[in-house]
Amino acid sequence: MAQPITIDSEAVGQRIDNFIFKYLKGVPKERVYRAIRRGEVRVNRGRIQPDYRLQLGDQVRIPPLTLGRSTQPQPPRLEVKQELLQRIVYEDPGLIVLAKPAGMPVHGGSGIRGGVIELLRLIRPDLKFLELIHRLDRETSGCLLLAKKRQTLLTWHELLTRRQVRKQYLALVKNEWQGGARRIEAPLLKNTLSSGERLVKVDPQGKPAITLVRPLKIFKGMSLVEVSPLTGRTHQIRVHLQHVGHPIAADQKYGDPDFNRRLKRQGLKRLFLHAAAISTPDFGLCILLEPDLQHFLAHN
Repeated sequence: MAQPITIDSEAVGQRIDNFIFKYLKGVPKERVYRAIRRGEVRVNRGRIQPDYRLQLGDQVRIPPLTLGRSTQPQPPRLEVKQELLQRIVYEDPGLIVLAKPAGMPVHGGSGIRGGVIELLRLIRPDLKFLELIHRLDRETSGCLLLAKKRQTLLTWHELLTRRQVRKQYLALVKNEWQGGARRIEAPLLKNTLSSGERLVKVDPQGKPAITLVRPLKIFKGMSLVEVSPLTGRTHQIRVHLQHVGHPIAADQKYGDPDFNRRLKRQGLKRLFLHAAAISTPDFGLCILLEPDLQHFLAHN
């Protein structure tokens, strides 16, 4: 039988998908997303998108979903635990900043038992509250913020909404960049396949998206650029750079296959996209380029 839940102040600002994940621990995430798409999950009797943020007093319908054990996160191996703890580059009473490694998802799902958030909850049982402030693609490394308090989460979400958070990425792209800094404005339309895979394309029917790009170094046939997204659309940087003829190196979804194969022969084994810095009027932090990417640049 479906359960009605009234949202209190503790849940305000949470995404509906994250709320369902926590409320129905062990339910496969693919099943939760399917329930949202089908309208089995409702807010105030209406359909919602997975990124809907809960408001005080919202009436949420929780459908009777079957629990599954296969997606429960397992206690991490000792080496994984040590690596994650070593990658905490900043911590205060309300905030954790992690240098996320490439290849690790920020949360479980799509057959993955545990991502950064699930593993950190297991590693740090002393934290009664721990939520992602924002997300990074699985293959992107760098600066990832997590909130240890509800108020910290709401404060950062407010800053993000007001565009008072500056994110800076480093990307290696195909072709030699012509001219100086460029502002890319192209609406993005997201399509989620039945498998749960997300594909994004430039489309007039999409949501507005703005990305600033500044060249840092030009190589033969490729360029190192600094990228600052002014909006936070899914796969925004990757799709915008592809759109202007500069796909990111080793991007298996939006990149150039021939370019990727050539770079793989030269030693690049992962997406060359790194979240290098994040700042607000009162906070700033930089994370150095990952050693494997530094090594590739130094030898190519």
